[in-house]
Amino acid sequence: MTDASADDQPKPIVYGVASALSPMVRRIVANNPGLMTGPGTNTYLVGIDEIAVIDPGPADDAHLDAIAGCGGDRIRWILLTHTHEDHSPGATGLRKRTGAPVLGFGPGHGKGKVRLDGTLADGDVIEATEFHLTAIHTPGHASNHLCYLLNEERTLFTGDHLMQGSTVVISPPDGDMAAYLASLERVKAIRPRLRAIAPGHGHVITDPIAAIDEVVEHRLAREAQVLEELRSRGTATIAELVEAIYTDVPAELHPMARRTVWAHLRKLATEGAVTGERLDGKWSAA
Repeated sequence: MTDASADDQPKPIVYGVASALSPMVRRIVANNPGLMTGPGTNTYLVGIDEIAVIDPGPADDAHLDAIAGCGGDRIRWILLTHTHEDHSPGATGLRKRTGAPVLGFGPGHGKGKVRLDGTLADGDVIEATEFHLTAIHTPGHASNHLCYLLNEERTLFTGDHLMQGSTVVISPPDGDMAAYLASLERVKAIRPRLRAIAPGHGHVITDPIAAIDEVVEHRLAREAQVLEELRSRGTATIAELVEAIYTDVPAELHPMARRTVWAHLRKLATEGAVTGERLDGKWSAA
């Protein structure tokens, strides 16, 4: 799979237009750019004769019309990586347009909740005439998060498990940092090795192992910063830790950073390194 043109630059994103990423995969980007969604949510159409749509995105009629117009009655499955509101609400409208069932790991959480027509467990396979998609349970960003491995191309559709150009927010209590890091290691260990990652936001990642290593290194470095800052203070609030540590992050993203620091602290608490519990409470070094 490639997301580069002849001069090795990523293809420009044009909303509502299908872009061919490989002989088997097309991408349509939702027009919902933002701080948390980058250039927008990626919807992938996998297959030619039979099509699986991965992450229909928000409930935006223009986006859903573009998906249905591209896939038509060949759309057989609507697959969710997880049920956050930028990835899944469009499933309802796409099901009405195509009649295809909506499948995912399990019940949703919050505003992104959608009705599933069936559930997928870890290791389940969507078998089409031309391809096989294997569901891989990757909790961490969300407890019901799935990645989908396109076996024929060794491409992993990662939703919000891995993104291009930014790190993933881990927001407790549904988000879990220990589970997230373990899921990253599991993805890294897939054999035969991955050739590409098709993320939920941004361009195709063509060096999957390096990208995974970079994310793990970044998360562990942040965790070390959190622990060092807390030890130097003795006791602190999460807001105080974020103010001291996230100097390289715009202030408007600090509310999300606080939730990720909370996830780090919860992991450290289970390891006996810190004590505390609440997002808005005091935390202390053990």
